Order: sequence, then C-alpha cells, then structure tokens
Amino acid sequence: MLIAAKKIKLNPSTTIETNSGLFLIAGPCVIENEQHVFSLAQKLKTITSSRSIPFIFKASFDKANRSSLRSYRGPGLTQGLNILAKVKKEFQVPIISDIHEPGQAQPAAEVLDIIQIPAFLCRQTDLIVAAAQTGKPLNLKKGQFLSPYEMRNVIDKALSQGNHNLILTERGTCFGYHNLVVDMRSIAIMKQWGFPVVIDASHSVQRPGGQGDSSGGEAQFIPIIARAGLAAGADGVFLEVHDQPSQALSDGPNSWPLSELPRLLDELQELYTCLASFAPPEKT
Repeated sequence: MLIAAKKIKLNPSTTIETNSGLFLIAGPCVIENEQHVFSLAQKLKTITSSRSIPFIFKASFDKANRSSLRSYRGPGLTQGLNILAKVKKEFQVPIISDIHEPGQAQPAAEVLDIIQIPAFLCRQTDLIVAAAQTGKPLNLKKGQFLSPYEMRNVIDKALSQGNHNLILTERGTCFGYHNLVVDMRSIAIMKQWGFPVVIDASHSVQRPGGQGDSSGGEAQFIPIIARAGLAAGADGVFLEVHDQPSQALSDGPNSWPLSELPRLLDELQELYTCLASFAPPEKT
C-alpha cells in the first residue's frame, strides 16, 4: 500500500491534490529568452487567476533530448534557473522544470517548486533518487515505452527516499514510428496509488522525430486529449503554450496557441465541474 501526500502545497496560494479541483501546468517548451518567458508567464497567470485555476509555470532550461544536434536546447542550467527564479519572484507562481542529470537536482531544487523527471528518463534510478532527496515535489512523467503498471517501480524509487509528494503524468505511448497513442485506462491505473495524475495533452499529440531532424505534432487534437483525460479522472492538465507556435524554438507543432487558451480552459473547467458532480461520495 503506497502512502500518498494528501496535499502538495507549492506556495501560500497554490495547493494541489487528488480529486480537488482542476489545476494547470503550462508554459513554453523551452526558455527562448527572458523577455518571452516573462510575457507568457504574466499572461498565463492573468488567464488562470481570473478563473481561479491553480497554475504552475513550466519551461525547460535545457532540452537535452532534442532530435538533432543542431536543435535549440535552451540557455542552460545556471542562466535558465536565474530566469525562472525571476519569474517566480515577479509573478508569485510556482515553477516546474525538468532535470536530466543527478547533479542538477540540488541547484534546481533551490529555485523550482516541482522537479520534473522527463519521460525518456523515468527509469534512471540515480536521477529519481537524487531528485527525491531534495524533498521537493516531483512530477514523474510516464515513459512512452512503459505500461502504466510499471510506474509503480518509478514511484517506489522516489518513496525510498521518504518523498511522498509525487505527481504522475500520462503523455502517450509509442505506437509505431513517429506516432503516440493515449490509453485512457492509464489514468485510472495510476490514480489507484493515491497521487495526483496529470494528462499531458501536448506531448500526447507529438509525432516524435516526425520531421526528420525534429518532432512534429497535431495540435488540433490537444482539446480532445485534454477532455478525454479529465473524463478518465485526471486531476490536472499539462499544456505547452506559445504565443506564436509556428515560431517556437521547440515543440511548436504540439503547442497550444495562447490566444485560444481562455476558451479551452473554460471548456475544461466546465467539464471538470460536471464530472465532479457525478463522483461517488468519499468513504468515511
């Protein structure tokens, strides 16, 4: 029997937990520059605050798993964390970003509110142990090569360090070349362990390596995946959002346009509220 954190408090105004309201993890795939990150963070906070949706800002300081050596990776650990620290201070929003090596865990923990383990690295024991040892909440992304049942092993690695503040994220499973498919049973399977579960509606529509030297995607299906994930029981939604997806330096094809985010969030919030009204009463 796993022991889940009842609540994950990220800052005085942001708490997330299972079955207790929709929350959003959103932002650009990668830090492109400080000005761009600040602009997006400000607009995302305004959009989510007006809807009382708990919001965590995401952006990678280093995309170490890009398809091509020539692809833009980001500003790197030191500069990237400095930018994210400024965003956190300026807009009073929790920050999440991913790490790729055990040595990045401690410096990242000094800035981040949530440390993310990338899907490609979810079986890297030393990485998960180092991240868990910081005591920071972790977002464990299910590898596109794993069944949801195998996430139990990933969870156990984090729990071995006494860290129970975990979030699990579904992001699709490999389905032949350059394609992913989401098995919505994964949401229910991972929910049984008591941790908040997130549907990554952006990476689920990605076409890995689909453009030869970069990944493609089908962003038009993002709302469908997000709605289906919530219907299956997801607690939160993960979205890569960009003001100009066609100009994004990473993952533009599977980024949701900022201008269309308010309408999508209104739909998702209404759906979540409707589904909550049908939830069975908790056992006392």
